[in-house]
Amino acid sequence: MDGTSGENAEDNMRKFRQKLIAYEMHELRRMYEYFREDLVYIVEILHTQSFLAELKSRTTLNAEDYEKMKADLGASAFSEKLVKDVLEAGRQAVIGFFECLYSLHTNHPHHNLLAVLWEIENIEISTLEEQILVDEFGHSLDQEMKCIQDKHKQYLLEKTKTLVDCKPPRSSLERQSFPISERFVNLVVVSTDNFRPRTQHELIESGEKHESHLSKAQRGLERVSPKRLFRWCPQIKHVPHVVMVSGVPGVGKTTLMQKFVYDWVNGMFYQRFSFVFFFKFRELNQLKEKVSLEKMILHQFPYLSGKIEDILKNPEQLLFIFDGLDESCHQMDFASSPLYTNTRQKHDFGVILVNLLRQTLLKGCSVLITSRPAKLASIDADIFQLVCEVMGFFHEERKKYFEQFFDIEELALQAFTYVRDNEALYTFCYLPSYCWIICTVLSICSKFQQQNSNQAESFLPKTVTQLFVTFISNILTNHTQGSTVHSQKTEWEKAKKLLQDIGWLAEYGLMNHIIVFEKRDLNSFVEDTSLHLFTSFMVESSQDSYVNYSFLHLTVQEFMAALVHHIDYKPEKLQKALDKAKSFQDGRAEIFIRFLFGLSDRSTQALLKHLSLDFSKEVFKQIITWLQQLSPLLKKASKDAWERRETLNILNYLFESRNKELVLNILGQDLTFDFSRFHLTPLDCTVLAFILQSCNKSESLDLEKCYLETECWDRLSPSLHTVQTLRLNLNGLKDNDIPFISKPLAHPDCKIQNLSLTNNELTDVSCSSLASAIHQNHSLVSLDLTFNNLTGPHFRDLITALSRPTCSVKHLELCAVKLTHDDSQFLVSLGDNTNLEHLNASHNSITDAGSGYIKDLIKKSSSLKELRVAANGFSEVVVRELQALQSSHQDLQIVVW
Repeated sequence: MDGTSGENAEDNMRKFRQKLIAYEMHELRRMYEYFREDLVYIVEILHTQSFLAELKSRTTLNAEDYEKMKADLGASAFSEKLVKDVLEAGRQAVIGFFECLYSLHTNHPHHNLLAVLWEIENIEISTLEEQILVDEFGHSLDQEMKCIQDKHKQYLLEKTKTLVDCKPPRSSLERQSFPISERFVNLVVVSTDNFRPRTQHELIESGEKHESHLSKAQRGLERVSPKRLFRWCPQIKHVPHVVMVSGVPGVGKTTLMQKFVYDWVNGMFYQRFSFVFFFKFRELNQLKEKVSLEKMILHQFPYLSGKIEDILKNPEQLLFIFDGLDESCHQMDFASSPLYTNTRQKHDFGVILVNLLRQTLLKGCSVLITSRPAKLASIDADIFQLVCEVMGFFHEERKKYFEQFFDIEELALQAFTYVRDNEALYTFCYLPSYCWIICTVLSICSKFQQQNSNQAESFLPKTVTQLFVTFISNILTNHTQGSTVHSQKTEWEKAKKLLQDIGWLAEYGLMNHIIVFEKRDLNSFVEDTSLHLFTSFMVESSQDSYVNYSFLHLTVQEFMAALVHHIDYKPEKLQKALDKAKSFQDGRAEIFIRFLFGLSDRSTQALLKHLSLDFSKEVFKQIITWLQQLSPLLKKASKDAWERRETLNILNYLFESRNKELVLNILGQDLTFDFSRFHLTPLDCTVLAFILQSCNKSESLDLEKCYLETECWDRLSPSLHTVQTLRLNLNGLKDNDIPFISKPLAHPDCKIQNLSLTNNELTDVSCSSLASAIHQNHSLVSLDLTFNNLTGPHFRDLITALSRPTCSVKHLELCAVKLTHDDSQFLVSLGDNTNLEHLNASHNSITDAGSGYIKDLIKKSSSLKELRVAANGFSEVVVRELQALQSSHQDLQIVVW
């Protein structure tokens, strides 16, 4: 930093401090509480050492105690405690704390931090306090309007105070409900600008992005708590009025909106909104005729009649929430929709909404909309001033969900540990609805374990298909429990017919992008909806004059759509579904196809054998024929990102099938897998490991510049010994990652011949692990360690292993590994390796002091054919001496320049 910028920074800090000093303590406290959620998250994501060092210099708090505390409590609890302690420490501590944040914002320009500092810096004290007070206590209303508001809040309280759980499929109980304040688990919401068209199924893509955030980007995310949705936004430099909250099905958008309204009703935030109107698009779909905005509001909230005109006179005090844009059947044309300003004039609902969003109708009002991400690519995204994405649960939230679901702590931990170790299941646990299905299945498995302890392990689901098979199996089994043998048979025949009916309904919806069904849809597919079993699969949503239906979760719909092809085989329908599924550019049918293959697995089908379902063998033959038409893509040498994703989709189909013989038949051996410069998730690596093990031998695997996280290496490691050429360049590999590479090298059936580890972050510490593996290895022919930092005492261990007469390594690259003249003494022993033909030790710092060791190596080796030692700081005299050795070793090429 130059002197001028340093002076500016000091001047800015002085102004910032003066502004804080101008606050009375009660004002500081109110402001601090107003920002508390933000402050806790900011402390959590800031670099701990930098933050505590700065805090120590500006407050009397003991930074050393807090550093130890973070290790003991974890980041979240540590942040909560520190923020609490600062406030309790008094005025100077609060001022010092804000100064600390201000001083760090240049080097740590996180969006949440910048937003808080901007509000403090740029909003006048009186204005900021007024804003805080109005959000806390609301606007002053006359007595009559206050009574209407109280009535409105009471109505919304009744609508939002309980969460309704899905009906337990293992019982005949009604759907369960519980207080939302007790069972709501915080969802992670982040800002996003991602409106590109999707090429993958949105659950898969979001799951992969979610895991990426978990492993690498969590500190950089802009977290958007409900309290920040309508606060000053750094990106647009003002308070947003039109906000979009997106998220995949089942991630908790509707529950988040319910909690939002519940908290508003209870005065938790945003009392600046005197009235909040909460609508669901699936209910608004019933507005077939034109309607005015006033009539639309009164249809849902009839008790506002007589005061609606007065309520709408103050648009800045109104918030409209519309949930589920992707379920809307109304057309919304942002480009050519007519202007509309009269709240009493009738229009199509789409016109009303577009004008609310444009702010031509009720200028100054606020609008909050939720939608699936897939819908956003097809609309004018610029209309939204702030776009957020519900990420669902991170690790801690997932764990908390399991703890709440299972009454017994030991069972909760056991279930969570099982899922955590099963990447195929854990990836989708960011979805609350998926957590519910998994917990439901594992609770069933737990009861089964108590009754049949010797069979419990085989009963636990290992794939996503097996998870849903177990889920459905339990529903069907309990459906006929308690019936007589005769009635049981009759009930079961009805159940099988219903399975087929709702299966074809599910398939129709999937192929036509329908997730909400009307009564006429059911009448077209389902003969008997009166069966109690029907409500175990479908959720009914009823309003005053209509009813609609949806599956428990979109993935249940996708599973039922796949299952029906297996139990009611119609070759023409299956072929049409397969072809149509692959034609969807947004990949919406990928999970459906995975289920088709997963249900072909005999061990998976066996989970349903007690239900006498007839699985057609012809389905398996047809989907294999279809897959064989796609398989040439796997053998294509050059692939772009889309083709690599398609390759992984094919591998996922094979993974779900759990059929190693099928993998060999489709893929064969000696395949080349190239995923260089492509993001692979832990789930991708689980799938890839299964494929490599099934093939038994692959020609090469290129993972250059994939920057795989530790969990990825953990999942890949057991299969890497099957690969002949393994390229792991530019991966940021560290010493603690090397055991994942060493283990396959030491495998008794290791096939690795060529291993490249160039451009990583390995030090001499990794040499010991590599040395141990090479001692046990008989396949390695080429080892490339270029551009690492191997100088140090453990380098000797590696050279010792490579110097054995029985070592098979012929080609050794030690270029630019920072060797010194001390390290070069160990190179002499490489002359004992009678297989070594090529050694590259160029671009190191051996210098003249180590040149004697190079000469000794030349004299000692009987197998070397090429030795490269250029750019090692040799003097001209040494260079000439080394070149002179060329004449007496005619079979050896020595490269010094």
